[in-house]
Parts: sequence; C-alpha cells; structure tokens
Amino acid sequence: MTDRINARYWIETAYPLADAAAMMAGEQSTGTFIRVPGETDELRERYAARVEKITELGVVERPSLPGSGLPKGAPADAKRCTAEVELSWPLANMGPSLPNVLAAVAGNLSELRPFSGLKLLDVKLPPAFLDHYQGPQFGVAGTRKFCGVYERPIIGTIIKPSVGMSPEATAEQVRMLAEAGVDFIKDDELQANGLDSPFEKRFSAVQSVINRHADRTGKKVMFAANITGEIDEMLDRLAQIESQGGTCAMLSMNSIGLPAMTVVRKHSRVAIHGHRNGWGMLGRSPAIGMSFVAYQKFWRLAGIDHVHVNGLQNKFCEDDKSVIASASECLRPMFSVPGRGCEVMPVFSSGQSARQAPETFRAMHTTDLIFAAGGGILAHPAGPAAGVRSLHQAWEAAILGVPLAEYAATHAELRAALEKFAA
Repeated sequence: MTDRINARYWIETAYPLADAAAMMAGEQSTGTFIRVPGETDELRERYAARVEKITELGVVERPSLPGSGLPKGAPADAKRCTAEVELSWPLANMGPSLPNVLAAVAGNLSELRPFSGLKLLDVKLPPAFLDHYQGPQFGVAGTRKFCGVYERPIIGTIIKPSVGMSPEATAEQVRMLAEAGVDFIKDDELQANGLDSPFEKRFSAVQSVINRHADRTGKKVMFAANITGEIDEMLDRLAQIESQGGTCAMLSMNSIGLPAMTVVRKHSRVAIHGHRNGWGMLGRSPAIGMSFVAYQKFWRLAGIDHVHVNGLQNKFCEDDKSVIASASECLRPMFSVPGRGCEVMPVFSSGQSARQAPETFRAMHTTDLIFAAGGGILAHPAGPAAGVRSLHQAWEAAILGVPLAEYAATHAELRAALEKFAA
C-alpha cells in the first residue's frame, strides 16, 4: 500500500525527455527555475515529486500549442518528441485534500514554456483519501433502489425546451413524462433559478406531480432538480428537495468546484447527479487539459452518484471509443477497499434514441447506466409514451441479442423510432 499520489501525462517537448520530466516534477513540488536557499538535499529527498516512468512515443514535425520554447542552441524547426510520463508525490506535501491534489497534478504544468503539449491522463490516489471524503452515498445500487429499476438501464429524459417554460408548464411536462413511464427526469443545466421559473416554485410544482403519480401507481420518478448556485442557496434547495420527498439533486460540477460539492455531499440524503457542462474546455484538445478518466475520479470521491459521459453517435465532438472508456471508468473501483471503490452510474445523453441501445450494450457489457434521451422520447412520432416504449424495446432487443430491425418488425414503437431517427 502506497502513500504516494501518482499521475500520468502525455507530453510534447523539444527538450530531452528526462530533462522535461524533471522540470515537471520540480515545478510542482520543491523546485523553481533556480535552486534557492533552504532547498536542501534532505528536503528534496523527502518532498520532491519523483519521475517514476518515461515512455517515448514518437516525433512530431511542429508544435501542437503556441508559445513553446526550445533548448539553447536548438534550430527553430527542431522536432518535438512525445511521451507518457508518470510522476508521484508524497502524500505529506498536501495531505488528503482534493483541491490541493488538483493544484499539484495540474497546477501550472500546462503553462510551462518547454512544452508544446501536456495533458493529464490519469491519477491514482492512496486509500488515505477515504478517511477524509465520503464518496458516493448511493451510486449504482442506491440509484436503482430509488427508481425501482433493475436488470435494465434507467430510462431518462431532460426538460425541453431548456429554458422559457413556467413552473406550471414544467410540471405539466413532468406529468406527461411520468405517465409515459419514464424513470428519470432532469432539469436542463441552463435552468436552476430563472426569474420566470424560480427554483422553489418550479420544484414544488414538479414534485407535487411526482408524488401524486407515486401515490397512484407506486412508482416514484427520480427528478434531478438543478440546485446549482451559491453554497447557502444550494443547501437551502437541497433541504427543499428532501422535505418534499424528492430523491435527487443536480449540480453543475465545473461551476461550483470540488469544495462546494463536498459540502453538499455532507448534507445530502438524496442522490447527487453530476453534470459536466463545460467539460469540453478541459477535454477536447488532445494536447492540453485532462482526460475524463482523471477528471471523474476527483468528483466521485467528492460525492457524486451519477455523472454525464456523453453518448454514442452524439451531437458533440467526442468519438464513441472515448465515450465508452469514460463510462466504463465510472464503474471501475478507484480503491481496493471492500465496498468503497466509489463506483458511480454513468449517464449516456446527447442525441440518444432507440438506435444507440444495441451498440451501447455491446460496448459496456452492462445495463448499469442511465440512458437519457430528450428528442428520442419527446420527438417520437406517436408521442412521449411511445418514445419511452421504443427505448424499452430497443434495450430488450439488445439484451436478447436480437437485431433492432428484426425486433422492430413486431414492435411498432421501435419501428417508428428507427424510421424517425434514421438520420
């Protein structure tokens, strides 16, 4: 068992790789651009970040990012080498603190002049973090229990249009979706406490509909109400959810930050739905930022129960291989401590319909996921109830291993969905 924090990077540099890796380690621990008084050999031995491994990958003709420098004497057209570098830090440097780990493993690295590319690929944290952070409270099993859904994906949708509807109109859409048989509904991240749809009025209207539906049918739809705001606002909205029988709060992770998420987690008795909006700024470039594999570990430990991972054939720029890698990582334990691996439910969304079900199941080998379709439900030609049924049918076919077209021959809702969403 180690008490060190490990991080793996992709780098691009014109400098010798060993020198470049040493610069990374020094910049993010005991060193600066020049040796200073007090930086003794003993101090460096105990507190310096270590270069654990360097794996050379290849050469590129031109820099991926602007502003990079060259070693003294290097020609202006010097080639850059790429490599994977693994660094480690002693836990003593920052203690089991997620914000300060983030400062160490990301911090100023992306701005260093010797690098024309630098991206955080993964991070591994020692079990000491489990003594300081609660991690997910409900995760996969608890979310399934809230929804009463087993042995299939949780079928979800999003309030659309994202903004512009009154609390009453929002509640009416929720009523329609609940009666259609949906398991999960979320606020759009653009609507939290709008002037014409304030949180208190909107949530009360929506949860009243959900509670009446549950009283009548025995099924309580999970509604992820967007509580994003200042910390006191979020805690007040969380209390409203709990007092009215709600089961889920949604937060925009990049907007509130890790410390705020841990505060919400400490007070929460409902599932926490993590929305990654703004993620593209961190993940889109192959030459800078961080991978979702690294990113999601911080938030899982901070306490989310679900997190968005995009979807197959989505409307954004992410390819399917990346989406599946992200989703699979959410279900992979972060720690080997029994019952405390911090697994969370991946949320597939963005342009999803019945068409993506078989490929999603083949790639994931599990139904432990939320499959959220907005237009895939609301735009079904026979209405939202048929949209929900088409998704059930698509996943039935996927689990049975029956081709969609074959299953659609005897399932009208699926057949209509495949025709509608052919493009």
